[in-house]
Amino acid sequence: MLRMFAALAAMLLAVPAQAQQLPPRDKVLASMERLADWQLAHLDPSYISGPAWSRPRDARDWQAATFWVALTGLADRSKSSRFIDAIRATGTALGWTMGERLHHADDHLIGSAWIWAAQRGTPEVLAPTRAQFDRMLAAPSTVGLEFIPRTPDAGDSACTDRWCWCDALFMAPPTLWQLSKATGDPRYADFADREFRATTAYLLDLSENLYFRDSRFFSRKGTHGEKLFWSRGNGWVFSGLARIIPSIARDDPRRAYYVGLFRRLAARLVKLQRPNGYWPPSLLGDPVTAADETSGTAFFVHGMAWGIHQGILDRGTYLPAVTRGWAALNSAIQPDGRLGWVQQVSDRPDAVAANDSQFYGTGAYLLAGAAILDLETVR
Repeated sequence: MLRMFAALAAMLLAVPAQAQQLPPRDKVLASMERLADWQLAHLDPSYISGPAWSRPRDARDWQAATFWVALTGLADRSKSSRFIDAIRATGTALGWTMGERLHHADDHLIGSAWIWAAQRGTPEVLAPTRAQFDRMLAAPSTVGLEFIPRTPDAGDSACTDRWCWCDALFMAPPTLWQLSKATGDPRYADFADREFRATTAYLLDLSENLYFRDSRFFSRKGTHGEKLFWSRGNGWVFSGLARIIPSIARDDPRRAYYVGLFRRLAARLVKLQRPNGYWPPSLLGDPVTAADETSGTAFFVHGMAWGIHQGILDRGTYLPAVTRGWAALNSAIQPDGRLGWVQQVSDRPDAVAANDSQFYGTGAYLLAGAAILDLETVR
């Protein structure tokens, strides 16, 4: 125990003093543009170190869609038109369609980017997204939320026709809430609200204030006997809330539920950050021996920076976590411009290496950077 505390103290002392201050705005924007340019130059997923099935087929797959959705934030903040041009070119090439699975949340994420494009001069591109969600609402799935693999070694289940895994709360609900706001049609938000609450009631551990990835993990334990809560899985939820709440009107009585949940998660997560700025892949795992991992860390930085800017989170409590996290993320940028230390596609904590990168890692970094840029405007 003494060794653990000594190691933690040493790590805290190693955090540079400048990490306690917001970085200069021009440096944040330049870093975001550098990573985005690297990703735009590597749209061929062959660089991804994981197996072929973990690589996106096109921008509509969730891995790549996370990048394209996050790129909208950079496009809004950059002086260059190259990012909005890239989004429009990609949407045009794909006919502004979402993925082919009617109910699967992973195929709904890209719709958020198309909604953004529709609100910037091309409203007609919204039609395919709205038509697909209309078909979904006409025949909603009623399967249970228990995650029962289709085969013993499968990572999929029939329950994925609903949001039975916590990642889904980033993929679909923000798109549906945004669609309601864009069209004035409340049906999309009503559906998202009902399903989000059902998933949260099922997967949120009330004693730890963290989400299980899915029902298979209710009884699983980590290396030291701790409950197994995956960093990126909880990052999907936390960042997803930061994308949902802006679409909920301030006088909507449902808003209090989402703000309260966001604060509840934030209060737990801020205590789990390691002194070096990263969150461990397994949130309750040993913080001394844990690997550095950037995707979960970036999602948490995004949510906390956004929450501070909105006045939802206390600046004094959460800004140190944001600045340490941002410094950690930037230390993970590799010489070629990619964001490294991104755990590859999985459903639980796993190994990670310096050159491991992924579309969703870049996307999470861009979300975090955009939120920090917004913080800079009110510093």
